[in-house]
Amino acid sequence: MIVTSASDFRAEYSPQKYPPRHAATARGAFLVAPASTELAIESGQDNAYMASDTTIDLARARAQHDALALALGPDVPVALFAGRPDCPDGMFPNNVFATVRDRLIIGRMRHAVRQREARRDDIRRWFRDVLDYAELDLSQRDCVAELTGALVIDRARGIGYCGLSERCDLAGARAMHAAFGLRLSFAFPLARGEYHTNVVLAVLAGRAALLAPSGFADPADAEAIAAVYGNGAVLLDEAQKAAFAANAIALAPQRVWMSQRAAAALAPAQYLALARHGFAVGAVPLDEIEKAGGSLRCCVAEIF
Repeated sequence: MIVTSASDFRAEYSPQKYPPRHAATARGAFLVAPASTELAIESGQDNAYMASDTTIDLARARAQHDALALALGPDVPVALFAGRPDCPDGMFPNNVFATVRDRLIIGRMRHAVRQREARRDDIRRWFRDVLDYAELDLSQRDCVAELTGALVIDRARGIGYCGLSERCDLAGARAMHAAFGLRLSFAFPLARGEYHTNVVLAVLAGRAALLAPSGFADPADAEAIAAVYGNGAVLLDEAQKAAFAANAIALAPQRVWMSQRAAAALAPAQYLALARHGFAVGAVPLDEIEKAGGSLRCCVAEIF
């Protein structure tokens, strides 16, 4: 079922109807190394988080990215693919590639510079020939569907939270609902100027959530999602959102990962709220990568 209003979502959702019954965290992850000093000009048209009039220090970005891959290793096995200079946003693979058990999903990207990533045969072949995953390709569909950038999934409950923007339309939300085999999807408009849901919302192993209400066009939508997680809903202010505090991920049940900048933006009470729900915070410096308009969550494509 797909709903498009907070009232319909509240009417449909109940803990009894949607209990946590599936794996809440991934079995592995894959990353794509930074490979360009240039920012993706096309992506900058609708990504307000991207730095302007700057270039990437590639050596520094690669060093931070390597440190991220090493840091995540104790939580899940991590595979690393080489980047390509003609794909400057390629270090954010979760928008283009995502998985459910035994299936690789390929997204329909808005910008041509990102559509090149969807054509990467090495990643497709790795899933097909090494992991024996089937392939579900949305890249030629008549929609915009930027996967787990636009769609934040509570994997435990089978619920998807899909922010509508230039990076995802309602047809894309429907395509992703089917592709991920979700039981319930809530599609809602993001606030003007927001491009991806995963910079305003993170669901952490089905037990907690980080939400920035200012990133939602209608505060009632944020409130409806927060209600699912009760006192596990940690609300973020505008400055914390801008620091990528919602661009976080739990790859193991007891830890949430975010950038060092994001972690520094959290208040002590927010750390305590996460701790009460069993989460330690892991952080790595990613300021060079964040110039490109994404942070830690964007760098991590989950393998279920």
